[in-house]
Amino acid sequence: MGLLEIKEPNMHLIQILLPLKRRDGKPFGSQMFDTVRQQLAEAFGGITFYRNAPAEGNWVSGAEMERDQIVVAEVMTENLDQLWWRVYRHELECAFGQQEIVIRALPIKRL
Repeated sequence: MGLLEIKEPNMHLIQILLPLKRRDGKPFGSQMFDTVRQQLAEAFGGITFYRNAPAEGNWVSGAEMERDQIVVAEVMTENLDQLWWRVYRHELECAFGQQEIVIRALPIKRL
């Protein structure tokens, strides 16, 4: 069997976009992000957290442009349990006081 014939399992990269600040502009404490990191590391065996260079999210809400500074948490998994992710997204929305937290899944291939 050649290198190109090796079958890798299907993988998913899950990205969670988390706000750095509350709606009133006050930053979330590091404990909020530590909790997310611990939960995901325990559930998936590892996590990548991009906290040093926050990204800016912009979207239109009604007639206004909304902005957020965000950090991204990523995990990889073979099994994409959509129900688990919906429940976890709801928990994050409540914890961070957000109407919506974006969690997206991308198909990937490990090299």
